[in-house]
Amino acid sequence: MPGITIYNGPSMIDGAPLFVAAVWSSKNVKTGDMIQTYIMRSDMDPLVANKLGEDYSICGDCKHKGVPTLDPERKLAEKRSCYVNMGQGPLIVFKQYQKGAYPLRDTPTDIEDLGWGQRIRLGTYGDPAAVPSHIWAKLISKAKGWTGYTHQSGHATADVQPWMTMVSADTLDGAKKAWARSYRTFRVIKDVSEIVKGKEVLCPASKEAGHKATCSTCMLCAGSQQAARSVAIVAHGTGSKYA
Repeated sequence: MPGITIYNGPSMIDGAPLFVAAVWSSKNVKTGDMIQTYIMRSDMDPLVANKLGEDYSICGDCKHKGVPTLDPERKLAEKRSCYVNMGQGPLIVFKQYQKGAYPLRDTPTDIEDLGWGQRIRLGTYGDPAAVPSHIWAKLISKAKGWTGYTHQSGHATADVQPWMTMVSADTLDGAKKAWARSYRTFRVIKDVSEIVKGKEVLCPASKEAGHKATCSTCMLCAGSQQAARSVAIVAHGTGSKYA
């Protein structure tokens, strides 16, 4: 088994059908050795969902998912600035899911056992707040650590848990509002000079920080339950020019 399905049900954002696959084979050099979790529409190819804007179910209003388009020449949304390479992890995982490679193991015991002693990446693709938070709480209950991010802090029905996930801030003003509520943020910036001293640190796993850590060795991005400064990273990935 390359992984298991730990959730198969409605999106907390809009009710569309989702699945969460927990995969334990990762070649991501930035994150290091972590269980990766993919949150995707169960009824739609992730590339098509992104292109048509149907990924709202898993990404909400995140601006990094791009602008929906019907252009037959395009495979993805226009001006997409998300760092996730859709043609790699998400598409591969979706195809494997369709083939039945990830059996459903969604009891509390199954999920807790999966996370036992592991480092977990909540939302390798997709927003954790699209999934009932009790799934994540059980997954990390016996884990060594986790990372997670949400763009849904203003969404009415999304299951946002700032203690568990970093609040993704698209602007400095948004970050300041989150800080005022004692939330920790993860902010994409254009240059390291934008980091707010005393409030933010540069992501240790980033190129600008000299890749001095991986996510699995750093584990700073674990929400407000961790007493640490917020984190900022310079825009990266194939869509960084649109950030």
